Amino acid sequence: MSNFLRVVRYSLRYRFTFVGAVVCALAVGVLWGGNIGAVFPFVEVVFRGQSLQEWVDTEIVKAEDNLGEIDEQLSALNHHPAHDPSKLRSLESRREAEEAALAGLQRAQPYTHRYLPQQPFATLLVVVAALFVGTLVKDLFLASSTVLTERMAQAGTMQLRKRLFHQTLRIDLQRFHGGDSGQLMSRLTYDLEQITIGLRMLFGRTLREPLKMIACLVGAAFICWRLLVLSLLLAPVAIVIVSFLNRSLKRANKRALDEMSQIYAVLGDTLRGMKVVKAYTMERIGRRRFDQVSRRFFQRAMKVSIYDAMVRPTIEMMGIGIICIAILGGAYLVLNEETHLLGIKISERPLSISAMMLFFGLLAGVSDPARKLSGVIGKLQRAAAAADRVFELLDREPELSRSEPSAPSIRHHRDVVFRDVVFSYPEGPTVLDQIGLQITAGQTVAVVGPNGCGKSTLANLLLRFHDPDSGDVLIDGVRLPEMRLRGLRSQIGLVTQDAVLFNDTIEANIRFGRPDATHDEVIAAARQAYAHDFIENRLAQGYQTVVGEGACRLSGGQRQRIALARAILKDPEILILDEATSQVDVESERQIHSALANFTRHRTTLIITHRTSILELADQIVMMQAGRIVDRGSYRELLSRNPVFRSLANDSEDDLRAA
Repeated sequence: MSNFLRVVRYSLRYRFTFVGAVVCALAVGVLWGGNIGAVFPFVEVVFRGQSLQEWVDTEIVKAEDNLGEIDEQLSALNHHPAHDPSKLRSLESRREAEEAALAGLQRAQPYTHRYLPQQPFATLLVVVAALFVGTLVKDLFLASSTVLTERMAQAGTMQLRKRLFHQTLRIDLQRFHGGDSGQLMSRLTYDLEQITIGLRMLFGRTLREPLKMIACLVGAAFICWRLLVLSLLLAPVAIVIVSFLNRSLKRANKRALDEMSQIYAVLGDTLRGMKVVKAYTMERIGRRRFDQVSRRFFQRAMKVSIYDAMVRPTIEMMGIGIICIAILGGAYLVLNEETHLLGIKISERPLSISAMMLFFGLLAGVSDPARKLSGVIGKLQRAAAAADRVFELLDREPELSRSEPSAPSIRHHRDVVFRDVVFSYPEGPTVLDQIGLQITAGQTVAVVGPNGCGKSTLANLLLRFHDPDSGDVLIDGVRLPEMRLRGLRSQIGLVTQDAVLFNDTIEANIRFGRPDATHDEVIAAARQAYAHDFIENRLAQGYQTVVGEGACRLSGGQRQRIALARAILKDPEILILDEATSQVDVESERQIHSALANFTRHRTTLIITHRTSILELADQIVMMQAGRIVDRGSYRELLSRNPVFRSLANDSEDDLRAA
């Protein structure tokens, strides 16, 4: 629950909204008890054919007569030589109660005669009007409370959602490659929705219903507090049972939320790979996977439902038990005109039927808020479990060291150096082994080799998506951990094998590399990437065309050229091309080569490729195999002496001829 309290603090930042919600809840509670209090004038006054003035006058006479009788009993008891001290104390206590009641009636007498009607039916009209107005005002406060509560819940969740998304952007890249995307989606959607419901319950019913209960309990205590205490004997037992169910509910809810994350993961996998699923006719396997995780979630949800279902009967049985005890005790006191029950003093003066009816009404008024609170417990526990999962992510520190950079931010001008770099992914084999490589500023170096030899890992280390296990990556003699991450990555442009475009316009996707760029600069970058012609001539809305989810409205070559235009617009000091032309047709590849020939000139460029067609841009070619650099030189030098390179070159030429 401690993490849920951290969520509550987000909502409490909206202080005026919280104060308004508390005031409205307090007003609803008071008016709830006041409306139930209307039972007393109905039963005691109106239905007896009296006006309030007549009732007050009659009660004053009764109180005076009772005082006279008590005084006579006290006088007789004092003159008796062997009087009972306990009886004397009881009579004195009753006399004090009668005097207090008489004083209250005498204070009320002039006001009832001056302001209230003298006819019974007119008195009934006043009572009914007061009940109607009180209910109307209560409902107005209730509506205001609902709106303010929703504002606090949504505002608190909005702040948490923004912080969670910011934290997602800080997470190490390998978290997304390690199967955590389903967990992230679940936390950003389903978990936050459960937290919103929990906040709504907390600032709504959990605040409002106890105040309604308190108003009724205070009214009941004013009538006879000892009988109220006697009636509440069952409350501790119910509290113990509900506490046990609370703990079980939280555990069950956490397991259910974990299963929901698995549903998101399977759903995401299937939607991303829908083409493969259909091509291999694996719909049956997809259905089976989804059915399995859905079944597990169903089982977890049913366990939550069972615990939740046990809460309401427990509270309801507690409520009916309290009322039963009150009915038995109250009936005994009223019917026998007693003030003691089982030798225990319950009231100072005998209770009237109308007072006892009001007492029962107030206890019944407690039961409705208690019933509503029973439905709150499960939602709060679900929200607490969701908060634990959300803050598990929020409290997670990135594995990359983010210490304060010691080197000043300078633009790249000298060289990029990989010095004795060793790297392996968690729980995996060594990917890079003693890599030593220097790229002079303005030089283009191509890294080639078979799949899995560690080529792309070099690019990831240069972008500092990971830190090497040993050795260093340096730019202009400065180790990357000593540089500010934003300053480092602002100098690097990246074009990957899978051109990532966002579901936005063409112009917005190109401007993603430099948000402050003008429209003319966007067009210039697109022209340089050989993308302007197809944008203007083949797309109906030109640069304002929305590419769709996954850029589904564009071909592979078009996506790649837009990604290249984005890198060109950024105008980075260092350019990384990671298999940038491996999935485009021959015509698109020629156009991209032409664009790169101009753009890479006098720019530090690292080309990761297994296709030799792009190697003509390179000043130096580095050959990798099994995580080590095995050769380096020009295209002709490697072709003449390195059989692995020769094989790669032949395979690449075969691919081009086939295309």
